[in-house]
Amino acid sequence: MLRQVTGIRYVTPLREGGSLPGVVEADDLGTYVAKFRGAGQGPKALVAEVICGELGRRLGLSVPRLVVLEIDPVIGRAEPDQEVQELLRNSGGGNLGMDFLPGALGYDPLAHPVDAALASQVLWFDAYVENVDRSWRNPNLLIWHRALWLIDHGATLYFHHNWPRADAAVHRAYRADDHVLAPYATRLAEADAELAPRITPDLLTEVLALVPAEWLTGPDFDHPDAARAAYVDHLARRVARTDAWLPSGSAA
Repeated sequence: MLRQVTGIRYVTPLREGGSLPGVVEADDLGTYVAKFRGAGQGPKALVAEVICGELGRRLGLSVPRLVVLEIDPVIGRAEPDQEVQELLRNSGGGNLGMDFLPGALGYDPLAHPVDAALASQVLWFDAYVENVDRSWRNPNLLIWHRALWLIDHGATLYFHHNWPRADAAVHRAYRADDHVLAPYATRLAEADAELAPRITPDLLTEVLALVPAEWLTGPDFDHPDAARAAYVDHLARRVARTDAWLPSGSAA
């Protein structure tokens, strides 16, 4: 499982998007952007964050460090916003913490051109995990220490919101028209040849082992290990047919 830390102070909400993440200081002296299990998207958004964040990191992409952030709702007692108070009350226990990158800038496609190789790798990765939330309107990219960092993967893997129909989505094509890095991603075939062979069942099993069992517990599967196996199977079958889902003419 991911390393576990305990939140000791709720600093401020981040009023971006619908999940209302917040900045939390933890007992390891770190500061994290907390994604709460009590938010509207529920624990499946946290599962997607771990799978995509840790998989992206293993593929060489820059993703802030992830931890399991233990939250006692009492840390928000001084927060005047009732919505935040309710969110914290519903999120006691393990939540997702993403390393806060101080001074990071939001990505601007006009101000921050991206190397074609990196842009192609990011677009390939987003196509693989079906990321619908990397548009010019909401890039979910940061510039930190002159490097491009990927954040906010809660909207990926949306097949897991309907497991009975997930099999039909294994080879679903990805539409990159709205992807913020599409103008720079001119080397998708090279990205495909480099990244696809690295995603093995063993790698996927390693990544799924990092997801807390409590986030995988629910009506879809009798046991967390069954859920892990289903994710591994789906993602292994998807990467085996990149020609089916990469933008037309891009697969190697």
